[in-house]
Amino acid sequence: MHLSDISWDLFLCGLGLFLFGVVLMGGGLKSLAGNRLKDLISKYTSKPLQGILVGAGLTALVQSSSATTAIVIGFIRAGLMNLHQAAGVIIGANIGSTVTSFLLSLNISGLAPYMIVVGAFVLLLSKDKKANDIGSILVGLGMLFYGIDLIGDTLSHLSEVKEFTSLANLCANNPFVGLAIGLIMTVAMQASSAAIGVIQVIFETGAISLAAVIPFLFGSNIGTCITAIMTSIGGNPASKQAAVLHTTFNVIGTTIGMLCLTPLTKFVTALNINPMMQISVTHIIFNVATTILVFPFINHLCKFAELVIKEDKSKKKNIDLSNLDPTLFPVASAALTVAYKYIIQEKDLVLENCQLVEKDLLNPEKDDDLVEEITSNEEIINKIDKSLTKFLTDIKTDTLSDDTNKLQIIYLDINKNLERIGDMAINILDMSKMIKEDKGDFTPAAVEEISSMFNTLYEMTEIAFKYVDTKSMDDYGELVVKEDHMDLLEEQSRSNHFERMKRRECKSPVASSLYVDIVYNLERMADHSYNIAKTVFNKQ
Repeated sequence: MHLSDISWDLFLCGLGLFLFGVVLMGGGLKSLAGNRLKDLISKYTSKPLQGILVGAGLTALVQSSSATTAIVIGFIRAGLMNLHQAAGVIIGANIGSTVTSFLLSLNISGLAPYMIVVGAFVLLLSKDKKANDIGSILVGLGMLFYGIDLIGDTLSHLSEVKEFTSLANLCANNPFVGLAIGLIMTVAMQASSAAIGVIQVIFETGAISLAAVIPFLFGSNIGTCITAIMTSIGGNPASKQAAVLHTTFNVIGTTIGMLCLTPLTKFVTALNINPMMQISVTHIIFNVATTILVFPFINHLCKFAELVIKEDKSKKKNIDLSNLDPTLFPVASAALTVAYKYIIQEKDLVLENCQLVEKDLLNPEKDDDLVEEITSNEEIINKIDKSLTKFLTDIKTDTLSDDTNKLQIIYLDINKNLERIGDMAINILDMSKMIKEDKGDFTPAAVEEISSMFNTLYEMTEIAFKYVDTKSMDDYGELVVKEDHMDLLEEQSRSNHFERMKRRECKSPVASSLYVDIVYNLERMADHSYNIAKTVFNKQ
């Protein structure tokens, strides 16, 4: 029998069903978990042991250590996690990845058709979201088992194929060949669960020895690192450090495994369990033991990753916007959490620019460096506005609950109000430039009025965002009072200015002419700050 005699079309069909089953089941489980995924990752990873448990649980849920690592790196890129929080989750993901091989070893593939049928009927007949998620899980699980059964039937005579027998003997005699094949196969499939599932079936046929299979498992663990590496490309240094940490951990684990290959093989061989269960038990022992051995050195792994990828703190101020990609996040609520972090950064940058504009406006001397900094900040603000708008509108609306749908609209509105405050600050900067070209200046009373309005603007913006977080009516009431006060300041400033003009106290024609426009812009900027809270208030 030759390789050409194998029905490779059926093998590919089985592999496709298996992979799609894993994706469908993981998607259903993720959707069923909903917002808890985001909370699980962001809130319960403060300690390495917690992170390991979260990583193992999440990977068991989404059926992919690569997916877990990609999610974590997405969170790091977005600033939701730091490297030390991520370390435990990434390490724990290896333990969670053993679930698929364990499920396959249970030998319940006879239930696969029933799972598919029941799941399909649930999907077709039910309009309830949770029921549909359960239907997806059942169909996915059934396809997973049916696909692996199809692969097994196709490869059942593999032990009779001369070419494969030669390769199996080579792997048995040289473990590093098996390791390399496991690595390459996992990189190609982008899923260690699929690669290990296939090797489980091949081992069950008797076509390959356990001594040749175990190095394949080790190589598969290294192969999963390609997802982390690809996800980190173009990201911030922390996300690249996470990819380095993931790769380093799996290389260390593989090194330990290769050193213990003979005793591990003897131990598993002595167990009175079926061949597929042998692979599953080996996989579990290897990943759990590696985690236990490396656990005390997690901080050292982080330091090593930080040494390999150093953060350049001398770079010009910038904000990494590559994280604003909805596909990086498993659920809509996680994407909205990321959006709000960028909104806070946008708010801080807008307030900083307002302060710089105030400094330029009230300083009679021309300062080109200050103007350049303001202009640079405004470019970043505009980029954030554009990216945030696209990010928020790209989130799939069919995945949004009523609460998250409200948040999507609120964040779009807040983003636009911040962008308008930034634009009006630039309007004032342009007026400042005209005043300086005229070598003009403001009277001390005018300076005091402008400063008072700027300070009220800063206070209103901070109170508005405090209200967004707390939903406290005390905060909202304070903001309403500040808004009325700002209107009064604008009215009084105009009135006072006209009185000063009557008394001929204003010596600069351009400054005198533009003063009313400046206070008008400040009052409108304050309106936009108030609108930030008003939007939230109206959506409650």
